[in-house]
This record gives sequence, structure tokens and C-alpha cells, in this order.
Amino acid sequence: MKRLRHLPAVHQLQTDKRFLEALTINNLSKKILTTWIKEQIDFIRTQILNNTFLDEPFNKDHFTDLIFTKLNEKINTFKQNNLRSVINATGVILHTNLGRARLSKDAIIQITHTASTYSTLEYNVSTGKRGSRHDLVEEHLKELTGAEAAMVVNNNAAAVYLILRAIAYQQEVIVSRGELIEIGGSFRISEIMEESEAQLVDVGTANKTHLYDYERAITEDTALLMKVHKSNFKLVGFSDEVDTNNLLHLSKEHDVPIYEDLGSGTLFDFKQHKIGEEPTVQAKVNAGIDLISFSGDKLLGGPQAGIIIGKKALIDKLKSHQLARVLRVDKFTLAGLEATLKSYIRGQETKEIPTVRDIVESSEVVLDKANLFIEKMTHKKTQFTFEIKRDTAKIGGGTMPEVEIETYVVYVAHPLYTSEQLAEKLRNNQIPVIIRIKNEVAMLDFRTINEDELTILTEAFLEEDNEV
Repeated sequence: MKRLRHLPAVHQLQTDKRFLEALTINNLSKKILTTWIKEQIDFIRTQILNNTFLDEPFNKDHFTDLIFTKLNEKINTFKQNNLRSVINATGVILHTNLGRARLSKDAIIQITHTASTYSTLEYNVSTGKRGSRHDLVEEHLKELTGAEAAMVVNNNAAAVYLILRAIAYQQEVIVSRGELIEIGGSFRISEIMEESEAQLVDVGTANKTHLYDYERAITEDTALLMKVHKSNFKLVGFSDEVDTNNLLHLSKEHDVPIYEDLGSGTLFDFKQHKIGEEPTVQAKVNAGIDLISFSGDKLLGGPQAGIIIGKKALIDKLKSHQLARVLRVDKFTLAGLEATLKSYIRGQETKEIPTVRDIVESSEVVLDKANLFIEKMTHKKTQFTFEIKRDTAKIGGGTMPEVEIETYVVYVAHPLYTSEQLAEKLRNNQIPVIIRIKNEVAMLDFRTINEDELTILTEAFLEEDNEV
């Protein structure tokens, strides 16, 4: 086609001053810029051949300008990281889609320091010989929980899999039907058990399981009695389950260990603040449970990890299993986790760990942040209107689903935007602002907004005003 003749050659574009400027200003290689230019030429060529290119005029200068416009868009997209910081204005503290727990300042410092230097990841300074990464946080976990031993894998799903594979391979694991849960990402206990090649023996019914159901199911092939804490839903009404303490007598009588998957898991007793009914890890250890696993990036407020604690003989078996290497964590996880655990040891979790702080923070503190935002906006010329209202926030992350925490939100309205349009515009801010919409009202929940984020939030609204 004649139009194709007007497409500039690659070598001609490489001599254009805009190409040379892009090389210098953006610190990009000639090779990658050339590749991106070829992509744009190919895209335009395809449109012309398919008769879908409607841009005019059809001459070399126009095509050249268009290619460099698209190249700049590509460069700007490349500069923006895919994993970006956002402002969480939803009020969901452990927002799975937004990365769950924010780390403490100490954890961030420790991770950064570990990343920039060599470290004692698997080196024993005292002996001058190879060490074990298990040792880096084990003593802290033992001190905090009272467990005999501990280890860490890359998440709690991995912990469940490792325990079932290492302790109950081709043997029976008894679990209540009412605890065969599914969590985010379609992770099902029954399916992970099948993958581990442990043999599932489900007892009771979906709403009721009795102690005799477990007792009748025990055979010489039973390797574990398994309890799964229902941290992401609550069963109410005509229902009953066997408390772990009652299972302990059965466990000792038949010499079958108990494993409890706590899911979220917490070292902090939120019940003392009248928040939920989540059992602490320490309480489970004190009850005498043989193995316990829980998440690092939920109520604990640390990095993603699957923490396993329990009897030393069982933990040693897990550590020596080949899967322990497959599922092991890296130095950054261990650095962040150690710093997080030290906050608990010092008794500073409500001050230093954002997750714990945000959950127990008084509604008055949340209101102060909302008022400060309103005050900042009243000094600016804006078409937005703001109104403070009482509301409730969720903990999120499949944790304490029945709990609603008192919070304060700011209703936001604009004469030209619907709530959905406003949400979209704020999402497209340089630092995305993720808001909540309820009953077609856009709102900002200040329980999950830090005071040091208020300036960024204010600028985001002013930027949207300027676009009108």
C-alpha cells in the first residue's frame, strides 16, 4: 500500500534529536529504545494494512511525530513501577489486594540494611562455620510463645503443606467437616491435603462436630488430629465444634499429635481491648497443642511468612524435610520478621507495629486526622465538598470477619463527578488513592490513613480540581 511508503525507517528515527534526547535524559540503552520504536512502527503498519488507521495526514513527518509521541508514553509507563505505593482510604486495615500489613519503621530499616550489605544469613560468627537461617528468629518466637521450637516458611499455606507432607504422608489426618475452609485465591484445606498426599478423614457435619466423631475415626494409621481456626468466617446458629482443649485428652490417650492451623494468628490479645475473640498463639501453646502455624503478615503485622511453632521433635522433623529448603524464606523476610518480633518482646507493639496500632487506635485519634484533612482543604480553592461522618471499619485479610471497629470517614462530593468517576480519578493519581464507596457515596476512611499521608491526599484532590 502507498501509505506504508511514508513510514520512516528505523535508522532515520535513530538520528532524530528526540531519539538522542530520550537516550540521555532517561538513561536508557540504544537497544531498548530501538526495540520500542520498532514496536510502534509495526503497530502503525498493522493498522494501515487492516484499514483501521484513521489518523491524518499520511506523510512521513506525521508518522514520525506519532511514533515519538507513543515512544514517550512507553518511556513514562516504564518509569512507573508496577508495584507502587498507594494511599489506603478504604478503612480495611489488612487489605489483601493492597499488600496486607504495613511494616514497622524498625523492620523497614532492618530490611534496607540487610539488602545493602552482606549478612549472617547462614553464617555462625562464633564458630566461623556455616549456620542455619532457622536460628535467626527461633529464639524470639520461643520466648514470645513459650513453644519448644519454631521455624519459618514463605507463607501459612506453605506451612500447612509442609506439616501435612512431613508428618502425615500417606497417613490419615482427621479434621472436622465444618473446618474444611476455603480462603482467598481458592485455597482449600481439602485440596492442599490431597496435594500433600495425606489422607483426609473428615468427621461430623458442616455445622456440628462432636468429640466422639474424632474418637470413632482414629485408627492405627492416624498421624494427626487437625484443627483449622475459622478466622475468615463465623458459624452461628445451630452449630457446635470440639474445643482444642477437649481434643487434647483424646490426643494423649491415643498418642496422636494435634496440629492447629490458626490462619491469621496473633501474639497480641485484642480481646483485652474488646476487639473480637481471636485466640492468642501463646494460649494455644499453653494448652499443649503439638504444632501450630499462622501468618506473619496479618495480625502479627510483619512480612509475609508462615510461622510454625510447637514440640521440638516435630519441628526438627519439619526442618530436616527436603521441602523445608523449597519453602524457605529469604534474608529480607527474616530481617523484617526479627525486627517485628523484637517490638513484641519490648512490649511496644501498639506503638511500633502499624497493624496493631491501627486496630486498637481510638476513634478520637481517627477523628483528629479527618479534621486535619478538612482543615487543610478549607484553605484551598476547590469544588469538592467534604463532610465527616461516623462509620465502621473492617480488619480484613480474612481476619475477625464479625468485628467492626468504630471509625470516622469523610464523605466526598463533586458537582461534575459521580462517586465511581471520583474513585477512578483518585486511583489514577501519581500516588493512587483507593477509596471506599457505600450507597453510591465516595468516602475516605481515616483509620487507614497516616497523618504523614495527608499532604499527598490533599494534593491529589487539588490535582483533580485543576483538571476540571
